[in-house]
Amino acid sequence: MRSIFSILLLTVIFCNTHAQIAADSIASRNWSLHAQATSIWQYHPSFNAPYTGTHSLLKDESGKVSFTATVFAGRRLWKYATLYFNPEVAGGSGLSSAMGVAGFPNGETFRIGSPKLKLYLARLYLEQKFALGAGKEVETDDLNQVQQHVPARYISVRAGKFSIADFFDNNSYSHDPRSQFMNWSLMSNGAWDYPANTRGYTVGAVVEYHTPNWATRIAMTQMPTYANGPVLDDHIGKAYGLTWEGEKNITMNKQPGTIRLLLFHSLAAMGNYKEAIQKDPSTPDITLVRSVPRTKNGIGISIEQAISKNAGIFIRSSWNDGRNETWAFTEIDQSVSAGMVWKGEAWSRRNDALGTAIVVNGISGPHRDYLKAGGSGFIIGDGALNYGHEAIFETYYKFNIPAIFLSISPDYQFVLNPAYNKDRGPVHIFGVRAHVEW
Repeated sequence: MRSIFSILLLTVIFCNTHAQIAADSIASRNWSLHAQATSIWQYHPSFNAPYTGTHSLLKDESGKVSFTATVFAGRRLWKYATLYFNPEVAGGSGLSSAMGVAGFPNGETFRIGSPKLKLYLARLYLEQKFALGAGKEVETDDLNQVQQHVPARYISVRAGKFSIADFFDNNSYSHDPRSQFMNWSLMSNGAWDYPANTRGYTVGAVVEYHTPNWATRIAMTQMPTYANGPVLDDHIGKAYGLTWEGEKNITMNKQPGTIRLLLFHSLAAMGNYKEAIQKDPSTPDITLVRSVPRTKNGIGISIEQAISKNAGIFIRSSWNDGRNETWAFTEIDQSVSAGMVWKGEAWSRRNDALGTAIVVNGISGPHRDYLKAGGSGFIIGDGALNYGHEAIFETYYKFNIPAIFLSISPDYQFVLNPAYNKDRGPVHIFGVRAHVEW
């Protein structure tokens, strides 16, 4: 434990010195080094719950705290090639052990495998760009981004261990629970059951064709050996995820925006909802019908648009076929979300931000029947189901204190029909996030 915080302290000292030396320079560098630490506290008052299942949000519980800390190290190796290395520590707990709401309120809890702090490797990957033409751009120093001059038009290959959400559905206003909305279904397309282990990471490769105005990328990555499992399956012929995305920059009223189309196909030994009910209609268990590899296919659309220099909006919509069980992310088969973010410069708080969003989640017919019969997934399962769409409202205010690299964000979430169950809730969730980034 002491060694972890010693590493973070040394990182802060290094990054402060590094920033002072080259604050005004745009010259290429060989190293990038940053760190972050995030703690989220959340609590909900008692709510209506005539019954509670094994995977329900508990009616009464104390507040819960999660913690993560990451070191982001990057080293330029040769022309347009960079190696990234991210050790990470995580611990704590989410409300009800991170169960009971499909759009779970704390986007950091999926990284937590144990209440005790544990150090592990989050990312280790190589990125190589291949220039297509003579134009150049500057990539500034950032998290997992070494400052350097890069081609304006290029093909890149990234290979190793990473989070696939690092490179896909990267919405500027709604993507990072460490600094933006905290809800799981506001981090990415909610129905995108993206390939990842318990902590949100996978192994594979991403190939991208990038131009100043549009880009397209495709990835092939590993799946976990079982639903929400910590170990990735090495049998790539029987378990893999394919993800494709097209991205186009747009302009509206002279303000920038981006539209993205996402397609995904997953193969793994998923259980089938209908087969689980046929096997045992009274207490179906999806884990008992995991045999042959099965597929999941889906689509997502994401739009972000600045409406002024201090405000922007986003809209997302996603769907998957919902025939087979959720394997990696969360139990959502359809999702629509929209929101708005204001920069604090509008009220003379240049580094602050205010965000407000709503998301509506749904599940397929077979998924509903399975939960209604008493089945559970790895996220939800009340033992019964009076189906209704899960609707979530979230708002946060980020107080930024640049002098000490700290932001404090009070957060409120209202959850209607948690786990798609009209018999339970609504739930009011109050939270506070502390985030330090160097």
